[in-house]
Amino acid sequence: MAGNPATDWVLELAGGSAVVHSAELPLLTAVRREKIYTASHGSVKVQETEAERIPLTEVSTAEDTVVFSAEGHAVRVTVRPHPAGAELLLQGEEGWAYEIRLPALAGEAVFGGGEQYRKVNLRGERVVNFVSEHIKAATIAEKALLPRVLYKEKDHSSIGSYSPMPVFVTDRGRVFLIRTRSDGYAEFGEDSYLFSYDSCPESVLLLHGRDYRSIAAMLAEQIPNRQYLPDWCYEGMILGIQGGTETILQKTFAMLDAGAKICGVWSQDWSGENRTAMGKQVWWNWEVDEALYPNLKEAIAQLNERGVRFLAYINPYLVKDGNLYNFCRDKGYLITKEDGSIYHIRSTTFDAGMLDLTNPEAVRYIKEVLIKQNMLNLGVSGWMADFGEYLPVDCVLHDGDPKKLHNQWPVMWAKLNREAIEEFADEEIMFFTRSGYLGAQTYAPIMWNGDQHTDTTKDYGMPCVMPASFSLGFSGLTLVHSDVGGFFSFGKLKRDGELFVRWMEMCAFSPLMRSHESIRPWANAQFDAEGVTRHTVKLTRVHAGLKPYLRHCVEQAKQGIPAMRPDFWEAGNYSASRDPYSYFLGDDLYVAPVIDQKQKARTVHLPEGEWQCFWCGKEYTGGKTYRVPAPLGKIPVFYRKSSSFAPLFREVGKER
Repeated sequence: MAGNPATDWVLELAGGSAVVHSAELPLLTAVRREKIYTASHGSVKVQETEAERIPLTEVSTAEDTVVFSAEGHAVRVTVRPHPAGAELLLQGEEGWAYEIRLPALAGEAVFGGGEQYRKVNLRGERVVNFVSEHIKAATIAEKALLPRVLYKEKDHSSIGSYSPMPVFVTDRGRVFLIRTRSDGYAEFGEDSYLFSYDSCPESVLLLHGRDYRSIAAMLAEQIPNRQYLPDWCYEGMILGIQGGTETILQKTFAMLDAGAKICGVWSQDWSGENRTAMGKQVWWNWEVDEALYPNLKEAIAQLNERGVRFLAYINPYLVKDGNLYNFCRDKGYLITKEDGSIYHIRSTTFDAGMLDLTNPEAVRYIKEVLIKQNMLNLGVSGWMADFGEYLPVDCVLHDGDPKKLHNQWPVMWAKLNREAIEEFADEEIMFFTRSGYLGAQTYAPIMWNGDQHTDTTKDYGMPCVMPASFSLGFSGLTLVHSDVGGFFSFGKLKRDGELFVRWMEMCAFSPLMRSHESIRPWANAQFDAEGVTRHTVKLTRVHAGLKPYLRHCVEQAKQGIPAMRPDFWEAGNYSASRDPYSYFLGDDLYVAPVIDQKQKARTVHLPEGEWQCFWCGKEYTGGKTYRVPAPLGKIPVFYRKSSSFAPLFREVGKER
């Protein structure tokens, strides 16, 4: 620390000047603002009015403590050294928002921020720190009504995130981890980076690492990564199948008999079907629908005999006037409005009550009855723990302020699910979530990228999976996968067999391979459609064949190293990026998904090194661009010639 104690203060770290405070550009500014939140189907619009602004220009120092003040307002900052930098512990005043300004570096690229779908480099962007629904109904309507050539893909600022996280990494080795639960944003401008939150953050951690691998390890030390996959998850594909006991048995056994490697069947409608104007949704009542799934426990046993696990679905809501809704309403387990009435959220066309995760009795009921009794005792081996992002900021909770808990809510939901599994004491059980915040990686075994559109648009379709996965990886959440085929479909927005196969190709080279029937199963190609089945057989066998390597990737993920990494990961500098939609899977596979329709070849820029084609063994020198054949069913994939897994890759690739 150095400088004039009256107005200037500089914090020098290994990466240079981490903090540069002056009267003209203060580190901290206190802001009093009013916000009005308008929520609809999980998407939130915010109207903000600023009432007062106080730049904290004056500085006084004493040992490891610095006080920034002005006009009677002060923030106390304690500097705590870290082997790779420093942590600033902040004490501000209640009722105020705070802006933190840090210096930018010319040409620096910024990554992370949780799940960011549109781009991986966030320089020049505003990154919102508010958990929200990713999908907007208006965009779906545009795609359904407009010709494809007239649809204008949305930019970064238009797209929300299920899993924002105030964790940012730069290609100059800098790390910013802001511990806050508040609504807010980060802006990465040309001269400075602005972090603005509705209350004073607990701390700002400033680190510097030599490369992305060392940075990943440092972040894992800060927020423990306990993600995992049970061994059975590597044995092939989890088939998304709905429609009842007879249907799931018939379709699963048919795929097994065709030679496919199937490790699980996921039936989200196990609790019943809710047919709405949007399509086929789930009846949010978390007990088996005996009419649709008679003798389900016996059917699960039949699946298990053939090496197939059964997966279900649950979320923290209950459909209005359902059996469990009425029970929980009477017990006081649902969130309420200020007048004491039940606070309903709306999903497409129906209302539901939200279980109160701050109520210990409600939490106990969810774990003991809804999860352990209604699912685990049935023989369920996994489930989609959906949602978590809809908590209204104006509701009344059993305990706590919903504005302060909104971002934390999906982590609380994941924690509850993880505790239920650990209390049940079966390591072969897993679940997957779509929403998260700081700490999600401590509880969620694996995430999925949420509800993509059933198309190839870069804003909401298949391609957005890659930037979303990379951003989560930079933020410390290292295991993620997507719905094969996407989810949202409406009107002419629907997938054909080609898109399903292209998506399946990508997910065969990912930690977990799982399909989704979509919200309109009848309008979208499935894994057993004509012309698709043979590719399903081949690609599920590829995924299963990669089991030793995927297990290795998952072990690395527990150390904070993402399973899926952008093309510039090894080079360390964003200037080395040539393709935002290709990725490393672990250290030794490089994958180039085909994201354009009707393509028979793919341009690939290989990273530095010596590579071989996964399918034919042809050798390639890295650092060059090639036009590579990409027939349907054979995504361009390459492995490092020097890899210890090279014999495995040759065996799996040649067999297909």
